Amino acid sequence: MDPLDFLENDELLRFFHRHKTEMSCMEKPHTFLNQLRDHDLIPEDRYKKMSRMKSKDNMKRALYEILDWLEKRRSEHIKEFWRSVFKETIMTHYPSLRILRNSLMDGSFHFDTQLPERVEKKETGEGKRKELSEDEEEEEKEANSVKKKKKQRSRSVCDDDEEQAGPSPLSTSGQKKKSKKICFSSPLKKGEKGDIWTWAIYRLQLPVNCGQKKGTLNRSRLAKGEKCIMVDKRWFTPTEFERFAGKESSKNWKLSIRCRDTPLAKLIQEGHLKSGRFKGGCKKAKKLLFPTDHSITVSDEDENEECDQDEEGETEEQTEQQPEASRDSSKKVFKVTCGALAGTLHQKRFASGIRGKCIRTETSWLSPMEFIKEASCPPDATWRKDIKWEGKPLSVLTEAEILRIHSLLCTCGLCRPDSTDLDYQKNDDECFICKGEGEEELVVCDKCPRSFHQKCHLPHIEDAMLGDGSLWVCTFCVFQSNAACFYRDELKRSAAMSRQISQHMLECQYLLLSLCNADAEQTFATDPNLYLSDYSKVIKTPMWLGKVADKLQRQLYKTVGEFVSDVQLIFTNCASYNRDNAEFFAVGNRLKTLFDGEFNYVFNIRD
Repeated sequence: MDPLDFLENDELLRFFHRHKTEMSCMEKPHTFLNQLRDHDLIPEDRYKKMSRMKSKDNMKRALYEILDWLEKRRSEHIKEFWRSVFKETIMTHYPSLRILRNSLMDGSFHFDTQLPERVEKKETGEGKRKELSEDEEEEEKEANSVKKKKKQRSRSVCDDDEEQAGPSPLSTSGQKKKSKKICFSSPLKKGEKGDIWTWAIYRLQLPVNCGQKKGTLNRSRLAKGEKCIMVDKRWFTPTEFERFAGKESSKNWKLSIRCRDTPLAKLIQEGHLKSGRFKGGCKKAKKLLFPTDHSITVSDEDENEECDQDEEGETEEQTEQQPEASRDSSKKVFKVTCGALAGTLHQKRFASGIRGKCIRTETSWLSPMEFIKEASCPPDATWRKDIKWEGKPLSVLTEAEILRIHSLLCTCGLCRPDSTDLDYQKNDDECFICKGEGEEELVVCDKCPRSFHQKCHLPHIEDAMLGDGSLWVCTFCVFQSNAACFYRDELKRSAAMSRQISQHMLECQYLLLSLCNADAEQTFATDPNLYLSDYSKVIKTPMWLGKVADKLQRQLYKTVGEFVSDVQLIFTNCASYNRDNAEFFAVGNRLKTLFDGEFNYVFNIRD
């Protein structure tokens, strides 16, 4: 279904009325005019008259007159007008139309800021005013009927002048109807410091700076995790803008980018701004500046499929969920199964049975219905009953409203994903190694659902690798693709340890990344001396995973044995320091067992 079908004609007309001037100022409007003619929206005589014009000013006036005529005489065809000009080929010629389409689709057409109403001045004396045409009289009647229905007036209109617009029967030839007086006042009290991010004029965007570089921050783009800062007609992500300003050393754009000397971190913390997840890497070249027309909608067939499988009416009774709802929900993850297939269901990604890829398996992200198909369930299987959580059907979570089903008309990024949203759903929302979203962009693997920070992955992902548009594959996928070619003959442990690490760098990188991922709480990631005051008194040679990763990246190890010795030192230190702490002692033993098992598997050791 076309998203325009969700909008009423009066809303589309109001949007058209507010943007006639912008559309009339488009350069070289002949293609635009041809499109209107092809859809029989303008008369042939007006088309030919304007086609003969050469003066730009005359063309702008003529185009405005055509749009004005279309608003008055063809208002019933307003949806056809927007559909015709929102074609991809037309928007490519006229970027201003693409901007209008985006503002219409994201809901800003509701015009939260109330503008003063137009008031017609009328004099009853002959010759004072031209007689209204039939169309204009009808239009004025409609306008007055709308005004009468409004019970509340904008605060910008003074109370003592709130008379109904329109002609007064008491008017004389020497009097004019008194129009509404507009009161313009500053939103600030005298001497008060202005928080401009609360002003209505900055509802959509904010002026920001990073060092000496200045730009304009688009609020909605920031919330979606898109390129949101414009500088000289170029869009930047916050990290790119920070780099552009020469402040990449701060590695925290929320502190380095400011609005009126206030860091964005404070505005986000106080709720003035919402920040989405920013992903980067090899996908940067594939991200579009503007969303495409090919938004994903729920077809009638899909709706019927879900309604047949679920309890009647439950989906329709749910209130519409906006994108912010999924971000604000607690980050809960549920281990689920369907037959022999296992996965983890992420609450914030869930929208319904067919919308939102919320279940993560070893190889991909799937919607609940896709998860059932992957498990090869019978044709009559339903996701509510056949997907199990702790032995219970998933309907337990929906009935408890832990999983909230979005409305069929919901327009969030899960229910109506654009090409960018679809790309994001294919990969994890957090770094596979450190488990953090962090301030840095995530680089996504093109072969598996993993995502990484550039410095968390081994080897480190350099910027030069990301801009050429080629596919990028992580170390896990590279290792698994080549595992069968490594060691067909069994090795002794001593033989594996004595080998030169330069010939086995991939295996060691895989082992260390696997260990870092298994350390879910990041217990062994950093120097223990940073958070344990007495650690140096007990442990004389500290070692941690971050240090091993740094040495591996800088190629400071000569043999596989040297690398393994440092890893084992981490667990030896853990056992020595945590003799009286059974919990951490057990964590160290568990990771040691995992590492030893993976090492034997990688090098095909059968001691």
